[in-house]
Amino acid sequence: MSRPFAFVLGLALTVALVFLTVPVVALFLRVPPADLVTQLADERALEALGVSLRTSVAAHVLILLVGTPAAYLLATRSFRGRSLVLVALELPLVLPPAVAGLGLFAAFGRSGLLGGQLRALGVEIPFTELAVVLAICFVASPFYVRGAIAAFESVDPELLSAARTLGAGQARVFARVALPLAAGGLGAGSTLAFARGLGEFGATIMFAGNLPGRTQTAPLAIYDALDEDFEVALALGALLVAVSLA
Repeated sequence: MSRPFAFVLGLALTVALVFLTVPVVALFLRVPPADLVTQLADERALEALGVSLRTSVAAHVLILLVGTPAAYLLATRSFRGRSLVLVALELPLVLPPAVAGLGLFAAFGRSGLLGGQLRALGVEIPFTELAVVLAICFVASPFYVRGAIAAFESVDPELLSAARTLGAGQARVFARVALPLAAGGLGAGSTLAFARGLGEFGATIMFAGNLPGRTQTAPLAIYDALDEDFEVALALGALLVAVSLA
């Protein structure tokens, strides 16, 4: 590799690294670590963290339960319309967050597509914790499904066929062969989806609102605290960075 070209590559890497890490490092340098911990004891911060934890865990369980078998089917079967199904599953990745929230409202709101049926069952979704869970599922599930499909596609199909030949049913092949072999990719996709869900903002505020103690998650609390208490905002931001890094 020529020195000029190596220099260009190194310069590009340096610029990208500095640009992407300086804002993150700045979160921890603006306020001493001891003060950051103290600010996390703020009542609003604790309430927001509680809502974030409850809704993120609930949403992630749903994503894993539904996304894993769905990804296995897409990875191991070819059928007419498969490409359109993949496009539909990945569409939330490129939707503006506000549009995602608006779509959820149009589907599950009081006057939405399914609003009448839900009201008949006595179910009210908007501006509840359930709305937060659905918003997180909508924006985060494609991150897991994409990774899970790739993980299952990397499993040697001959191993699955051999297990079937030895008498294992399809469910047992899935549970005892495919899942263990794809575990690394599934774990990576799961981690990415959880981190994305924990930081969800746009769809949540559109569909669930920003009600302290009810639907206000940590990212929404950061938005509120920017004008009122910047140190609380920094503390919450630093905590979310730490979770994402972990």
